[in-house]
Amino acid sequence: MKSTSALFARYFIKKVAILLVSLYIVSTSTFFLMKAIPGDPFMQEQAVPEEIMQSMRAYYGLDQPLHVQYVRYLKGLCTFDLGPSFKYEGRTITKVIKEGFPVSLSLGSLSLSFSIVVGISLGITSAIFHGKWQDKSILLLVIYAMSVPSFILSTFLQYWLALRFGWLPIARWGTFAHMVIPAISLAALPTAFITRLTRNNVIEVLKKDYVLMAYAKGLSTCQVVIRHVIKNSLLPVISYISSLAATILTGSFVVEKIFGIPGLGGCFVNSITNRDYTMILGITVFYSFLLMLFVFVADIIYFIIDPRIKNKVLTGQKNA
Repeated sequence: MKSTSALFARYFIKKVAILLVSLYIVSTSTFFLMKAIPGDPFMQEQAVPEEIMQSMRAYYGLDQPLHVQYVRYLKGLCTFDLGPSFKYEGRTITKVIKEGFPVSLSLGSLSLSFSIVVGISLGITSAIFHGKWQDKSILLLVIYAMSVPSFILSTFLQYWLALRFGWLPIARWGTFAHMVIPAISLAALPTAFITRLTRNNVIEVLKKDYVLMAYAKGLSTCQVVIRHVIKNSLLPVISYISSLAATILTGSFVVEKIFGIPGLGGCFVNSITNRDYTMILGITVFYSFLLMLFVFVADIIYFIIDPRIKNKVLTGQKNA
């Protein structure tokens, strides 16, 4: 027990160190890439006198040397102070994230839940009825969902579910009904991937000797799937879901813009158009942190439920 706890502690510290180093690399790369773009956020203010332009640049620190701006930027990240917005007067990036992220999180959580529940259910069903009409019908839906971009699917659902039948609101944000069409549009592609991944894994597990032995003992298909198949076939799905969670949130940019949802997606798109450096840097780093955090959590879950990870870590330490 003590050796297992020590092994987990070392693994945990290692993953935290990787997370921090990765976040530093992303933050630094994003900063210098932004600074490499010609111009500044105030270049569109043609009617403003040059003295006022210089005063604005000095106020936001854009007149300082690059290394000074970089050090100040890193200090702000360490203190969770992402600075003021260049285009939204009186609003800080931290405040914008606090206002917009709960909206994106609500939409993303609904889409993620839909993707996981529907994708795993369809994948297991498709595998059980492998080669039959149920399997072929599900695969046809998967191909369709993977082929149609989210903005086209959004338009299609808006026309049929909102304009044609009037079942749901066409856009904006407010009640749960406003979330349905955007959530389905956002969840279509991830659902298709989870369905295909689950189907392939379940088909492979169903061929294992211990599953055939369970059938020989007289267990029903439902009992075999619940007791033996699900746990052993969903490990790759868990790994995919870790990156999927952040992908759904970042992928909501287009969907949020189409439906007029006041999440971070619209702020990020507008910040690129406005060349709002602090907004672009803040949201990029924030979403990068989310992606790394989801991967980190997936690694910890993997370590807990998969003995092969423990053996691999232990073997690596012995060889070292």
